[in-house]
Amino acid sequence: MILAGDVGGTKCNLALFSEIGGVLTSVFKQRFASKEFAQFDRIVKEFSRQAAPYLAGERIEAAGFGVAGPVIKNRVRATNLPWTVDTDNLIEVLKVKQVVILNDLGATGHSIEHLPAEDFCVLNAGKYEHGGTRALIAAGTGLGQGILVWDGNRYQVVPSEGGHSDFAPHTELQIELLRFMRRRYPQVSWELILSGRGFRTLHEFLAPNVKHETFEDPDADPAPVITRHGLDKSCPVCVETLDLWAAIYGAEAGNLALKVLALGGVFVAGGIAVKILGKMKDGTFFQAFQDKWKFEPMLNNIPVSIVLNESAPLIGAAYEALAAIEK
Repeated sequence: MILAGDVGGTKCNLALFSEIGGVLTSVFKQRFASKEFAQFDRIVKEFSRQAAPYLAGERIEAAGFGVAGPVIKNRVRATNLPWTVDTDNLIEVLKVKQVVILNDLGATGHSIEHLPAEDFCVLNAGKYEHGGTRALIAAGTGLGQGILVWDGNRYQVVPSEGGHSDFAPHTELQIELLRFMRRRYPQVSWELILSGRGFRTLHEFLAPNVKHETFEDPDADPAPVITRHGLDKSCPVCVETLDLWAAIYGAEAGNLALKVLALGGVFVAGGIAVKILGKMKDGTFFQAFQDKWKFEPMLNNIPVSIVLNESAPLIGAAYEALAAIEK
């Protein structure tokens, strides 16, 4: 049995996998609200209690966890939570020999080879180059970025914290957005826009006097309301917000593709793309992606796909835990 976790700022998904012939199958999965727990190991203990009936007398051989944050010397300080996730601590809690901690985007990257074709939505077929570098970008609670490099046998994931680099406006409207945001923040990063909280910021920038019911509730998340009204076109400001957000997302995905020369493809993951799939498919994202002057023809040849399976980080973390046993 393999235990895997996708540890994010909003939720933690944990799952138990059985292995037959090198193929992992989920047998039990549970979701936890991250902010309801003081430390991650308390979630692990609670999941272990709930998962006990599914072990059927077997023991957990190894565990893998994808965590939102930079992994340094087998430990990570979660970016959007007051948690430290540490390999030694989890080995003690779980009583297992192997625990693998990955950046959450790294976990997603390791899942790509194990996902069926139906788990991807192709935005641009392009021309795939075997062994070419791949880029991974995922907007959710934060903005994750990663690089996948072919080592001659399989893809290895190179972590990145590129989502925290400086936002670069692409149009006159985006230049005004940068000025607007600089009055609020000491640094305007891509993540401040390309995350759930970015929708309200864009909405307030475009029309500060237009408000929705969730804007007055400090505990409510306005992103679902804005995206819903944007998709059903019931609010013109929400439509414009969604257009601007998708264009900025596409532009940064194109930047990443250029930086790593992603001839092996660009993969868009994270929960937001799946929730606004209709918008992601309407051309706004890809038009901004390939709008790079002299490099437009090259970017038009790069395959771009959305990862539809939101369990991808769990799957990738589980397979890396299995690989750790087999080494």
